[in-house]
Amino acid sequence: MAGGEGVAAATAAAEGSEPGKGGNYDGKCVFCRIARSEEPGTALLSSEYEDLACFRDCRPGAPHHYLVVPVEHMGNCKTLKKEHIPLVKRMMEVGKAVLHRNNFSDLNDVRMGFHWPPFCSISHLHLHVLAPASQLGFLSRLFYRINSYWFITAEQLIERLQTENATS
Repeated sequence: MAGGEGVAAATAAAEGSEPGKGGNYDGKCVFCRIARSEEPGTALLSSEYEDLACFRDCRPGAPHHYLVVPVEHMGNCKTLKKEHIPLVKRMMEVGKAVLHRNNFSDLNDVRMGFHWPPFCSISHLHLHVLAPASQLGFLSRLFYRINSYWFITAEQLIERLQTENATS
């Protein structure tokens, strides 16, 4: 049996996953490590989905600034396809739930979105959840600007995924 476990570990390493944890894992990716509670000092917030992790941004752009990431390593938002729309919607659900648990209920004053490549600081899919959007400072208004070529809201991404796949 021990030999079989060694083969499984080698196979998992070759496939980019960690033995016993399943799926894609990149030990060099800070979000992969955070999602698996391997980064000391970064507390995970509760998520209703086992395949998604949520935590506070280390450089908050708003009083409430959270990141929602898949536990499995995924590329940036530009790599997503139509079949990823439910994932994006679930990421938004987690963001709304964490805001609610932190006593923020005005969902009209929330900005949720992704930085569009090459403007991603980390190449692991991550949804920014910022609230209240009305209190974003000057630089945050610039970094998380709606209708810019470097930031796309979650709703815009879903629309893009639906239309790109409808035309192809």
